[in-house]
Formats: sequence, structure tokens, C-alpha cells
Amino acid sequence: MKKLILLISIISILLTACSPQDTTPSPMPEEPIDGLPIEEPVDETKEEVDEIQEKLESMTLEEKIGQLMIVGFEGTQLNENTRSFIEDLKVGGLVFFGRNIETRDQVVSLVEEIKGLNQGDIPLFLAVDEEGGSVSRVPKEYKRLPDSIKIGDLDDDDLAFQYGQLLGNRVRSLGLNLDFAPVMDIHSNPNNPVIGNRAYGTTPDRVTKIGLQVAAGLRDRAVIPSIKHFPGHGDTSTDSHIELPVIGKSLQELRDFELIPFKAAVGEDIEMVMVAHILLPSIDDEFPATLSSKVIADLLRGDLGYDGVIITDDMTMGAIVNNYSLEEASIKFLKAGGDILLICHGEENPSLVFNRIMQALEDGELSMEEIDKKVYRILELKKTYLTDENLQENPYDIQLEDLNIQAQEIIDRIR
Repeated sequence: MKKLILLISIISILLTACSPQDTTPSPMPEEPIDGLPIEEPVDETKEEVDEIQEKLESMTLEEKIGQLMIVGFEGTQLNENTRSFIEDLKVGGLVFFGRNIETRDQVVSLVEEIKGLNQGDIPLFLAVDEEGGSVSRVPKEYKRLPDSIKIGDLDDDDLAFQYGQLLGNRVRSLGLNLDFAPVMDIHSNPNNPVIGNRAYGTTPDRVTKIGLQVAAGLRDRAVIPSIKHFPGHGDTSTDSHIELPVIGKSLQELRDFELIPFKAAVGEDIEMVMVAHILLPSIDDEFPATLSSKVIADLLRGDLGYDGVIITDDMTMGAIVNNYSLEEASIKFLKAGGDILLICHGEENPSLVFNRIMQALEDGELSMEEIDKKVYRILELKKTYLTDENLQENPYDIQLEDLNIQAQEIIDRIR
């Protein structure tokens, strides 16, 4: 009997050992362990926030229209008119000319006052034409640089990049951030009164090679390059500051020559393209390039695939205002696919254009969808270059003496 009881006990123990265990996990503690927070589950479906779109949606209509203009102003000190451009019209930027520039200290002081007026969180484009050579706006205390054609003649990639860096540092040392350079026109007409030695060469290859390096040098110094003058101002014998030049080449001839540097720059994601006031009858026999959807929308945006910022040459030049009203030309440019109107002269002109854009929106001549696309591109470019996290060292730490030494080194290379 005892043996039977012992056998039953052994079997019972074996059955208990082989039975499945309770695998229910213990509940997670509600309090952190050792001071560590409980991790939240990751929501993989959550979309990345588009900060630019959020900013766009928060802007007033007036703020959006203002972003479509970079304007010129008078004087070397802040005045009420300039204050109104910033505070009332909320312009996207200002362009500096010789009339605004005396010394480095004066420009830096003026720039800081301008920035102080801009109370919003969208920084201003502060632009200048600093090509070197004959087109230079920096104060006289900066050593004059050689003409672009001489830089091109050296045919040296490294030197061209250094030249772009020097241009960028000269611009930045004044507190500015946008340079209307490099020139990507080809000097193919010896009778050209407006391009000439401003070009880097007489062939597409030379202009492309050197121009892209100069642009890269500017970019390296956190200055926005704006190439010009699309689709090519090199083969003209008329000054567009005075009247409208006409280029009689076929579209294929343009593709084989003038367009080559611009196409290459688009391939390098150039930040900004300035459109020329020239008439190209083979593309559009009615409107100059600046106002032509066939040139801007079809050729530049369509065929070349450019989706960056497009800006006009100065809309107060003779080629435009001697043939159109400024306000109507401005609307034409925006409808053609451009983004920023450069209005360099006339204290009343920015207000006239601002009001005309507002009217065009009310009348349905322009759509908010079109305006939003333009402003998005502009904000995207500003976020890339002009926000604090993307700025390099304090530009005012750049020493003028160092810039002049670098300029002399380049001059010596040319000699």
C-alpha cells in the first residue's frame, strides 16, 4: 500500500513539472524605473512638419505681396520712405546702390537699423550688384577688383572659386546677403554696350566653367548668388537701361550658345535667376523675356526644369517703362511665372506695384495659389541662407585688410 501511495506522488510531481507555465507578462510599472521616463510609442504615420508651409499659412495677404518685391531706396541713412517700405509694404528686401554706400561703418550701421525695423521673423534680402571690375558697389576703401573677363582669361577653376569667395566676403562684410552675380552672359558681340568685360569669356564653355565656380564661391561664404541675365544678354548692341534690345536668333541657336551656361547652372540648383529685358522674336515676338510666359514658364521652368526663385532685372529700366506701365508689366511678369520684382528707382513705385498686385488678386487676374507658390519658394531660400542656424561667423569679424590682401593676390596673378 505504501508503495502505491509513493508511486502516485511521483507521478503527480512529474505532471506538475511538465504542465505549461503562465506566460502572461507582468504589467508595466506605472512609475518610471530609476528615474527614467516611460517611452511613448512611436507614431510612424505622423508626417514631418513643413515649417515653411506653416509660416506661409500664418502670413497676411500684405506680407505675402511684400515678399514679391525687392526695392531700391534713397540716402545713406534711414529715412521715412525706407521705413515705410519695411513697416507698411513689408517688402521682401532692399537693394543697395552707390547712393546708399559711403564707408563700411556707415553701411553696417544702416544695415543694422534696417534689420531692427524688420520686426517679423522673415529676414530681408539685402542685395547688391558686386561683380567686381566695373560693376562694384562696395566702398572705396575696398581694393578694386579686375574685370570678370580677366578672371575668365586665366581659365583656373580654383582661382575662380577663390574670386567668388572674395566677392562673398566683401558682400557679407557689409551685412548684405544677396549678390546679383555672377554674369552668365557670353561676350559674343563686340558692339555690346552693357555686357562686354563683365562676362567671363567669349565661349559657352569658358563662361559656364568660370561662372559656376564663382557662384560656388559665393555660396561657400553664405551669400546667395543670382545669375544673370537669362536667357543671355551677350549678343546685343542696345543698352536695355535705355531701350529694348532685340535678338534675332532662333531657339535652336540660343540652345546651342546663350542657354548653355544657364542650363548648367540650373543643373547645379542655382538659387536665383535674373531675367533680362530683351525681346526674342523666335520665342515671343510680342513681349520681352521679363514679361513672357513663353520664356519664363515654358523655357526656363518647363524645358530647363528650373524651380528656384526668378527675379526681374530692374523694372524701372527704359526697356520696360518706355514701353509699358510699371504696374502692368509687374503683373505680366508674375503671371508669366516669375517670383520677385526688382524695383530700383522711384520712391512711389513700390506702393503703386503693391496696390496693383492687390487689385489683381481681388479681380481674379492673379490667384492666391500662384502667389503662395512664389512666396513658398522665397521663404525656402531665406530659410536656407538667412536664418540664424545657417549663418556662419559674424560677418563683421571679416577684416578689411585681409580682403584687400586677397584682392591684391588676384590682381598679381593676372599680371
